[in-house]
Amino acid sequence: MSSFKALGLAAPILQALDGEGYTTPTPIQAGAIPHLMEGKDLLGLAQTGTGKTAAFALPILHYLLEHPRKAAPRSARVLVLAPTRELVAQIGDNFAAYARHMKFSHAVIFGGVGQNRQVEAMKRGVDVMVAAPGRLLDLVGQGHIDLSTLEIVVLDEADRMLDMGFVHDIRRIVARLPEKRQTLLFSATMPSSIRELAHSLLKDPETVQVTPESSTVDRIRQAVLFVDSTQKKEALMMLVNSDRVVRAVVFTLMKHEANKVAEYLSKNGIPAAAIHGNKSQGARERAMQGFRDGSVRVLVATDIAARGIDVDEVSHVFNYDLPNVPEAYVHRIGRTARAGRDGWAVSLCDAEQRAWLRDIEKRIGKAVPVITDHPYHSADAQNSTLPPPVLGGGRGGRGGRNGGGGRAGGGRGRSSQQSGSRSAGAGQGGARNRRRRFS
Repeated sequence: MSSFKALGLAAPILQALDGEGYTTPTPIQAGAIPHLMEGKDLLGLAQTGTGKTAAFALPILHYLLEHPRKAAPRSARVLVLAPTRELVAQIGDNFAAYARHMKFSHAVIFGGVGQNRQVEAMKRGVDVMVAAPGRLLDLVGQGHIDLSTLEIVVLDEADRMLDMGFVHDIRRIVARLPEKRQTLLFSATMPSSIRELAHSLLKDPETVQVTPESSTVDRIRQAVLFVDSTQKKEALMMLVNSDRVVRAVVFTLMKHEANKVAEYLSKNGIPAAAIHGNKSQGARERAMQGFRDGSVRVLVATDIAARGIDVDEVSHVFNYDLPNVPEAYVHRIGRTARAGRDGWAVSLCDAEQRAWLRDIEKRIGKAVPVITDHPYHSADAQNSTLPPPVLGGGRGGRGGRNGGGGRAGGGRGRSSQQSGSRSAGAGQGGARNRRRRFS
């Protein structure tokens, strides 16, 4: 499909797209929009960064224009479920942008903030409600929201919702939906759990699959540095100090580690902020706004919090900790090389995480190139045969239920990382002539 106009979208939507500078549909948009405009159920297999939000938002807005009616009090005509607060807010913003030239109302429903404004927003009814499962169920249970008149239901990032333990919440929500509805399910991966969920929710669905994860990985320049755990902060400082690191996301396994890394970078002159489930909603929104406007150069995040990071200009992803699930590596590095841009993904691997790197390489089908010419190279880490650390703690508390917590994890089976004997300043000085290798 060569243009949005050729898809048959209504004029107000085309006007908004023109204002956003969008002219050519992405593959997921070209594949999904015609089916959705015909009212069919859809299974969309596409990861973040492929334009999938517009793939469902545009035909939904077209439907609302073609079938104008007022939503019932405490109800919505369309429900979009998403796993995290950040993603809920991002989807809400996207709907508002695409609907700027039409009469349109929407509400965002998520935890971590007081419910009064959300309850008030739903009193008169809205066209589109974007919600995290936990807070939605809370408000439904209190009688503030009625799901019985929904016409369209979207489950976005369904695989992540299942990973976060929302399957029972989703089932409870589905039990309250009307039998007659259009249902859309989007997922980056297709494990058996997603197949089962799709089979139970969708009726004679069309399937649109684009941009397999491996091809996204192939577009990103990857590297790994083997370092001792005690020198990770200095090694990270060396990397982010490059002039070519315009905007970076740093991933840690633990929330407390995200705080420590962001504080360390800030103290050493790199504007940084941490984002994770223990942060207040206000703090998370301030961090994201700073990241978008450039006042925050480095965002330090845990995996679940990062699902709402939808910023095209991320030049680098740094894995301060490797993920213990190979699929999470693909999701992480997908924060860069978006919208046709180039991107770097650089990982710091210590001895205890060496086994996780091997699992990741099996998952992506190739070895990650190793850089050894830097001040912190550790041959012991590179050649380690240690088993991976055991993560205790299991799932986080129900704070994740409202879209903000999720797997909290426990200790890593080793003491927390301490600063190494080499100073950050010395690390930067020793690396100034080597920066081109990392940018």
